[in-house]
Amino acid sequence: MSSALLAKRLALLVGSVLMLMYVLGPVAWLLSSSLQREADITSIPPHWIPSPPTFSSFKAIIDAGTGAVSTDGNASFVPSTAEYLLPALRNSLIVASAVVVLNLLVSIPAAYAMAKIRYIGRDMSVYFMLATRVIPDIALIVPFFLFVRKLGLLDNLGALIITYLAITIPFSVFMLLSYFESLPDELDKAARVDGCSRVQALIKIFLPLAQPSLVAVILFTFLTSWNEFLFALMFTQTAASQTVPIIVASFTSDFTTSFSFINAAGVVAIVPPVIIAVVFERYIVSGLSAGAVKG
Repeated sequence: MSSALLAKRLALLVGSVLMLMYVLGPVAWLLSSSLQREADITSIPPHWIPSPPTFSSFKAIIDAGTGAVSTDGNASFVPSTAEYLLPALRNSLIVASAVVVLNLLVSIPAAYAMAKIRYIGRDMSVYFMLATRVIPDIALIVPFFLFVRKLGLLDNLGALIITYLAITIPFSVFMLLSYFESLPDELDKAARVDGCSRVQALIKIFLPLAQPSLVAVILFTFLTSWNEFLFALMFTQTAASQTVPIIVASFTSDFTTSFSFINAAGVVAIVPPVIIAVVFERYIVSGLSAGAVKG
C-alpha cells in the first residue's frame, strides 16, 4: 500500500471519528447526565461517566405522573409541570400514530394515481404540491390558526392532526410518487388485463413492492409529528392537549432548573422514535433512496 493511499485512508478515518463525535456527543451527554446527580452535572470539569449512576430523575418522572413526587435528594428541583410529561407522551403518541395512518391513506392512492394514470394537468399538480412545502411554517401560522379556530378545534389534538397532515402529505406523496414511477408500467397493465381494478392493482401489486418507500414515509411522518414544536405551541393551551416538546420546553421556564430532570425527560422523549428507527433500520436507507434511479 502506497504512503499516499495510507495517508488518504488515515485522513478519512480521522474525519469520520471527528464527525461521529460531533454528532453523538450531545446524545452521549444527554444519556450520561440523566443518570447523574445535580451536583455532578454542574461540576467543573464535567463528569462524562456517572459515578455512581442514579435513576432518581426517572423515578421522579414516574412519581410526578402519579402525583407522588420523590427525588431521593438527587434532583434538586422538580418542575411544576412535571406531572404532565406522561400525559404529553400519550398525546404525542396519539397524534403521531393518527397522522401516520391518515397520511398513508391519502398519500398512497394519490402517488399511485399521479404515477400510473395519465391525466391533464398531472405535472402541474405535482409542482403545485411540492410548492406548498417551499412556504416556511411560520408563514402558515395565522391561516392555520384561523382555520382551526373556525372548526372549534383549538386546544384539541384534532388541530395538530389536521395541521401535521397538511405538512407531511405533500412530501410523502413525492417520495411514493418517485418510487411508483420507478416500477415498470407493464406491471400495472398486466394487472389490468388480468381483471384487477385500480384499487386491486395498488393493493396486490404495488404496495408489496413499495415496502421500503412506505417505511421511509412512516418514519418521516412519525418523527415530524413527534418533534414538531411551533404549531403545537400555538394550538394548545392546556396540558390536556400539549405534546412532549411543549412540556419539556416548559421545564426551563421555572426559576430553578434541574438539569438532571430535564435530561431524563429528554431521554424518555427520544425512546419511541429510537425504537421505531431500530425496528425499521434495514428499510431506512433503501426507502430514502427508493426511486432515485429509474428502470
